[in-house]
Parts: sequence; C-alpha cells; structure tokens
Amino acid sequence: MSSVVVTSAKNFALSISEIAPDKSISHRSVMFAMLADGVSEIENFLRAEDTLNSLEIVKNLGAKVEDDGKTIKISSDGIKEPFEILDCGNSGTGMRLFCGLLSSAEGHFVLTGDKYLRRRPMKRVTAPLISIGAKIDGREHGDLAPLSIRGASLKAFDYESKIASAQVKSCMILAALRADGVCSYTEPELSRDHTERMLRGMGAKIEVDGLKTTVTPLEGLLLPLKIRVPADPSSAFFFAVAAAITPGSEVTLEGVTLNPTRIEAFKALERMGADISYELRDNKYEPVGNIKVKHAPLHGIVIEDNISWLIDELPALSIAMACAEGESLVKNAEELRVKESDRIATVVEGLRACGIEVHEYKDGYRIVGGELKSAEVESDGDHRIAMSFIIAGLRCGMKVTDLECINTSFPNFFELLQKITDVEFAK
Repeated sequence: MSSVVVTSAKNFALSISEIAPDKSISHRSVMFAMLADGVSEIENFLRAEDTLNSLEIVKNLGAKVEDDGKTIKISSDGIKEPFEILDCGNSGTGMRLFCGLLSSAEGHFVLTGDKYLRRRPMKRVTAPLISIGAKIDGREHGDLAPLSIRGASLKAFDYESKIASAQVKSCMILAALRADGVCSYTEPELSRDHTERMLRGMGAKIEVDGLKTTVTPLEGLLLPLKIRVPADPSSAFFFAVAAAITPGSEVTLEGVTLNPTRIEAFKALERMGADISYELRDNKYEPVGNIKVKHAPLHGIVIEDNISWLIDELPALSIAMACAEGESLVKNAEELRVKESDRIATVVEGLRACGIEVHEYKDGYRIVGGELKSAEVESDGDHRIAMSFIIAGLRCGMKVTDLECINTSFPNFFELLQKITDVEFAK
C-alpha cells in the first residue's frame, strides 16, 4: 500500500491492549542479551522491521536465538565477527547502539541501513568513540553510513555531551562496559534512561547522579535478562491524541511503560487540557501500567523543557496543537531536523496543507490553533509523520502517502485505527 484515505471519526470509547511493544526496549533487550551469562528470555518483543533487523544482527554476531512466537530466548558465548553486512534498516537507535556495543569487540563489522538511515548523522556517536580509541570510518569522515568498525581497546573517559540524547548516552555506556577504567557521561538535560535501568537490573555497576552517569567496566558477564516488553508510549500516544481531539471520546491504553522519561508527551497533553489518569500495575525493569485519556477542550502551550523526553511524540502533539484554542510554541527542538525526516519541515508543510497557520524556526515552530481541513500529505518515509497526519484525519478526513514506513514501528496501527473510523487503502 502506498496511500490511505481516512474518514473523519465520531466519538468513541476504547480499551486497547494491543499497542505495539516498546521499540526502544525491544532493541536493547536483544543487544544486552549478548552480554549475559545464560539464556535471556524476552516476551512481547516488537515484531516490526526495525527491531527484527536488530534480532537478525545479533544472530549474525553469533547469538543462538530460539523463537516460539511468544518468547524469544537468546544465549551467546561472545560477539563473533559476522560474515554478513549488518543491516539496521531504518533504525537510528539500532545503528548508534551497535556502534557502542561493537567498538570494543574483536573483529570487523559493517553497519548499514536504508536510504533514509544512510543520510542521518552518526558523528555524534562515532566522534566520541574514536576519541577513546575506537576504529570507525564511514562516508563524510565517519558521519554517514555505511560504517566500518574494527574492534579496539577503549580508554576510560569523562565525556560531556552537548546534546541530550538517549542514543548517544546508551552508545557510550555500552562502550564504557569494556573500557580500561571507570567512565563518566554527563548530559545537558536528562534523556531517556532505559539503558541504565535495564543494565542495572542485569547486574551492571551504573550510578546516576543528576545529569552524570558513572559506569564501572564489567569484570565478567551480566545476569540473563528476563523481561516482558511493555507497550510503547510513543505508539500509544497516537491514540491518546485521537481521543483528545475527538469530542466525547476516551481511550484506555493498557500495559504501557510509565517511565517518567517516556510519558512527557502525555503530561504536555494534560497541560493542554486533556483529562488523563495513570494506574501503576508493575515495576521491575520498568514501571508499567494503564493510561486513560478523555477528550476535553484543548488550549495552546509552550514546549521548551525536557525536549529529549518527548522528541518522538512532537509530530503527534503538533496535531493536538493544531486543534487547540490559541497558539502553541515548540522551542529547543532542533534535534527534530535529523530524525527519519526533517520533522520540523515535514510538520510545518503538512499542517499548512491542512489550512493551519504555522511559523517555522530553526529549533521548532509556532502553531496557531484552528480548524483542520482535509488534505493530501506526503510522509517523506517517516513513520511518525505518516501516523500523525492519519490521526489528524479523524477530525477532517485525510489522504496520506508513503505508508510502508509504518511497519518499522507499529505494524498493527491500521488494525486499531479501523476500530475508530473507515480506512481505504490504495496502491
């Protein structure tokens, strides 16, 4: 399918337990299993293109993988030099974290991806890795994939990052686990912390003090991972916005991670006026529970803090802003420029096509709330742009093109959407 036409929706009330499993945790679970002594067991793994690529990569790195369709079991006796080029597909998370994992492994490794990933900047991880002894090269002096990695001995480091990025932090934590001394990583703003939580749960010595993370190198292997991947709040958020912008509607999103660094977009939607409540159900590697969202009149807000906590949800949040009364401003979000698309440009272009007044800035945009109009929007190969404007169609009807990208993160998105409105596909 290359395009979809979505019909405007009437009010709805849903409980959804089939939200796509968390993409970030799924990626990490298969990678971290390579560091464990014994069999790691992963339930509810996200079976989407990006995460399945990471699973295929760990197989190519020598891991033994058993998969009965419900639980994935992974065991490894160390990272092996692969015969194949390692294809990360569309995943920046996969490529950047594998850089950290492989930089100290014995052997030669080549990481590549699709045409969109090959144009995304990688120097943010390759430069600090090279500075501590990693041997990495690629196009544009190591900034663009394919990347060639020759495993090397890594020096201990005290690194201060200029950007708040969970991908960069996770890459450097993985490198620190095999460095020749205690390492520290400091960031300007606290980014998502799945890596620290999961690795500590496996026995790694990782201490967090404010914005500084200290890592003690491994003396041996970690404990096996035993995890059920929670639902992805970034995926769930599309349906939160759907309820928030559709009068008389409500949705309960079940089994979602309630990690504070992952639900900032819900908190922003709350500040806009949406009626949102949270119910904690479990807390092992991650706090997990239910989120209930009810429609209420929305008003404009300013988004300028904790940007790294909601960077992925900003396109969907922009749809809520377009439906709100008054103006909304997004600042300090230049990171949006280097996602699967230039998300500042694609959000602005899409909303203007829908008749919304938008002002574009280097690090964000200003949206004047109004009445969305039906339009045709091109996703530019970006799954979050595609799904955001499909959700916008619940207000006014919408045609969105270039849909294959949705399979990278949320394969059953349309199955759930059809519980709300009519969907018509075209080739």
